[in-house]
Amino acid sequence: MQTELTKKDFESDQLVRWCPGCGDYMILAIIQKVFAQLNRRKEDLVVISGIGCSSRLPYYMDTYGIHSIHGRAAAVATGLKLANPKLNTWVVTGDGDSLAIGGNHFIHAARRNTDMNVVIFNNRIYGMTKGQTSPTTPEGLKTKTSPEGSYEKPFNIGELAIGAGVTFFARVSDKDPKLLEDVMMQANAHKGTSVIEVLQNCVIFTDGIHEEITGRETKDNNQVLLEHGKPMIYGKDQKFGLKLNGLRVTKVPVYVDDDINDILVHDPTSEETQLHIALAKMQIPDFPVAMGVIRKHETTTFDEKVHAAIAQAEQNRSYKSIQNLFESGNTWEIK
Repeated sequence: MQTELTKKDFESDQLVRWCPGCGDYMILAIIQKVFAQLNRRKEDLVVISGIGCSSRLPYYMDTYGIHSIHGRAAAVATGLKLANPKLNTWVVTGDGDSLAIGGNHFIHAARRNTDMNVVIFNNRIYGMTKGQTSPTTPEGLKTKTSPEGSYEKPFNIGELAIGAGVTFFARVSDKDPKLLEDVMMQANAHKGTSVIEVLQNCVIFTDGIHEEITGRETKDNNQVLLEHGKPMIYGKDQKFGLKLNGLRVTKVPVYVDDDINDILVHDPTSEETQLHIALAKMQIPDFPVAMGVIRKHETTTFDEKVHAAIAQAEQNRSYKSIQNLFESGNTWEIK
């Protein structure tokens, strides 16, 4: 019988070394809490990381863990899941690690749909290497490598992931532990690649980078929480909504209850990606930022396809072993 585990069972004996006030602490605590609810042996859970502040996390989890090399966490996780499909596989990575040197591995992980969960800590900067521009750094932000302000257009992680074919994408803030826990539980239940973007604060190099979206005084008007089957309404008094105008999402006021009939109703399970990408792309000040599960569409996973192909090949093969192959056809005995 499986012994019931608690969050403390997943806390390792390693001293947690992040800057005081870093959003990573909250993400770690929620991952430990979620793992305790999965009803899995610790031996069946693995956390894989690349390089960066986020990638220290496997040391702080009392499970199997792999601290791999820069940008390759998704590739390592894919190989591990194919080798042992029973493993519950989690990747923790940062916006620099996953989208710069790891960008190629990330998009192919998204399109393959291996059954694993990828948590991206997005602080919009390279933190561990002391504040260089990352692929998600906003245009104009001054960094160690862009002292006059970044000239580059940043990646939108949701747009990139969904465009590459990911079947589950969610966005959440490091200030919302309840939503992060719920999203992680949904990601774990999803069969396929799940990508969770966490808007995470770096107190040293980009302190307050997400404050307009996540701050207590501004979040109601600057984010819309998406829930399956519910209208997309937001604002301090729920006075704004989202609707379609042709092929474009637009923001409209909601004056009376009748207006709700025109508001978009969220369906993350749709196979079509156009609306999910549009929701993922929304940015302030023109639109609220979409939070929660944006896409959750089930389809056959990469690991299921690979192992089905292996089973079919084994069933149809003429030779049952390498020895049978060597002994087939003409043979010669050398003395």
